[in-house]
Parts: sequence; C-alpha cells; structure tokens
Amino acid sequence: MKPTQILRLSLVSLILVMAISANQSANGKTPDFNDILKSAGQGDPNSQVCLGLMYGTGDGVVQDYKESLKWFTKAAEQGIAAAQFNVGLMFYNGKGVPQDYKEAFKWFTKATEQGLALAQYSLGVMYEKGDGVPKDYKESIKWYTKAAEQGFALAQYNLGGMYYNVNGVPQDYKAAFRWFTKAAEQGLASAQYNLGVMYDEGKGVPKDYNESLKWYIKTAEQGLASAQCNLGVMYEKGKGVPQDYKEAIKWYTKAAEQGLDSAQYNLGWMYANGNGVSKDYKEAFKWYTKAAEQGYAKAQFNLGLMFGKGEGVPEDYVQAYKWIILAAAQGQQEAIKLRDSLNQVMSTEQIAEAQRLAGEFKPRINNATDDRKGLEEVNSLVRRRE
Repeated sequence: MKPTQILRLSLVSLILVMAISANQSANGKTPDFNDILKSAGQGDPNSQVCLGLMYGTGDGVVQDYKESLKWFTKAAEQGIAAAQFNVGLMFYNGKGVPQDYKEAFKWFTKATEQGLALAQYSLGVMYEKGDGVPKDYKESIKWYTKAAEQGFALAQYNLGGMYYNVNGVPQDYKAAFRWFTKAAEQGLASAQYNLGVMYDEGKGVPKDYNESLKWYIKTAEQGLASAQCNLGVMYEKGKGVPQDYKEAIKWYTKAAEQGLDSAQYNLGWMYANGNGVSKDYKEAFKWYTKAAEQGYAKAQFNLGLMFGKGEGVPEDYVQAYKWIILAAAQGQQEAIKLRDSLNQVMSTEQIAEAQRLAGEFKPRINNATDDRKGLEEVNSLVRRRE
C-alpha cells in the first residue's frame, strides 16, 4: 500500500478557522485587510496566521507564498501550533522557500509538542517515506497512532495500511480493518474502498460480497477509479449482484477514462469477447493499447496477439513480438511460451527490430490516478482479471 502524501496547503485552511475567528469583531464580521495587517504588524499572532493564510491561498490578496511564509513564521515563533505546522508544510512542499525536509521536520515537531494531529500525521509520513529522516516504520506508526487516536482520518487510514502491509508491525488484517473503518466512517473514500476490498477478499472479516458492494458503490460514486473498476468486476462476475455485463462496462468505462490500466484492460476484454457489447476488435485494440502503454503485462500480451492475428489492426509480426517480449519480461507465462514459438517463424531481422522497439519502450505514467484529493490511492489492492 502506498503511503499517503503530505497534505497540500489548500487543505490546511480548515484548521485555521479557530485562529482566524479570534480576529472577528463583536458583530461577527471579519476585519478588513488593513485592520488585520495593522494588528499583525503589532504582533498579534492570530492576525499573523490570518495574513499567512490569505497570502497562501490568494484570498483577498495576490497569492504570494513568500509573504505567506513570513507571516506564518512570525506566528510560529510565538508558539502558535497551526502556524508552526504551516511553516513546516511550506518547507516540505517548497512553497515560498527552497524545499527543505529537515526544516519541515523541525517545525512539524514543534507543532506536535502541542498535540496537533496534523503535525503528528505529517511526522508519520516523513518517517514512513524517509523524508529528511532515516526511514523508520516504528516511528511512523507511533506518530500515526497519536494522530489516529485524536480521530484524524488520514492517520487512521495510513495506520490501517501499515497493519495491512506489514510495515513496522506484524500483519494484522483485523487491526487494518478497524482503522480503515474509523477513517471510512468519516467519509474518506480511500478507506471506504479498502473496506470493500477486505470484504471482497475476506481479509480481517468474513467474506461478504454484499458489504463489499456497498463500500465499492460509495467510493465509485465519488469518482474513485479503483472502486469503479472493482464494481465492474462485481457486475461482470455476478458477485453480490445479478451478472450484468452492461453495468460492468459502464463502470469499467468510467475507470478506464480516468486512465486506470486494469479497467482499460478489462474494457478491452469485454469488447474483444462481445460481453455486454457487440464484438469490436478495434475498440478492444484501443483499450488494450492504453493499458499496455502503461506497462500492464496482460494487456501487452493481448495486444501482441491482436497484431499477430490481424484483429482490429493490420497483421504485424514485428509489433506482435515487441509486445509479447515486453509482457514476457514481466513474467507473463503465456507470453513466454508464445515468444519461444514466434522465434521459430520470424526472421532474424524481424526479431532484432522488435527487440529494438521493445528496448525503446518506456511505460507511460498516468498521474490522474496517482493523486486524488491529496491522497495516493491504494492501487496495490486493485483486483485484476485472473
């Protein structure tokens, strides 16, 4: 399971509401910029935090990270935990200052001394990833636990991941399930998705396709590609629902259009076999290609077959061999067998050209599915067609 990324600055504004509220006048209205600037200049830390936020988000002023950092630092030096966290965040992300993990760690640590859950979570991330400190899963778990026990959903989610993946603790699916549940109950889509996977596979809980379906639907409707793909599998296989190829295609398409390789492969499979749609090799070829270009081995194998048979594309043994050897290099057994067979019927020149093309191949990285809502999704739990 991939570690959750550090929060972005735009997500910090929520914790600053209490600090900013101190600047509200008796009639409930927020003072204008000049009043806040004057108060901040006189050393009022709440006004300094407010200015830091305004400059950091471009709220009422031209966005200026250096000014934001300046005012957050002034408040941080007066011991305001939210400001200390934001200074750390700006050093972590390189906003208004060169990226410096050690400085980020310093300021996050100051904020943790006041019990700020966001900062505790951030130290957990830094120890898990080895950003500015030696990688240390036990320290990571310590800080995730502190934040999780305060009810911080992202920490609960990451802590569940540590128990699921045996990072710093013995594998414990029940503990993983417990922490994912706490985060899911707060609406965190990635945690809800993971509950769907655990019910689907019977890890930490008895296998229950109805419960799995419930959690997949919740997250699929929020646009999470992995959940959309898994929901497609449920409908294709008739797991927890009557088998429905058209519904499967609907969900595969949603995930595939976000760039999820497994969904693209599954969609290609449906078109190639005429499941829920008229058999269409050109559509199958299109979706297999998208997945193959991301390095998805089974799609590379099927793409090689289509080139070899001339299905949806003109017959081309060089292209066929290229995709077959790329899949074989990933240990795809069918590709290994076919590669050896093709060696007997292709010329030395054809094989050399295919090998050259394969050597030049670089998987396309699809960032759209790597980072949504400030999180790295749990793609390691995506169910793939066996």
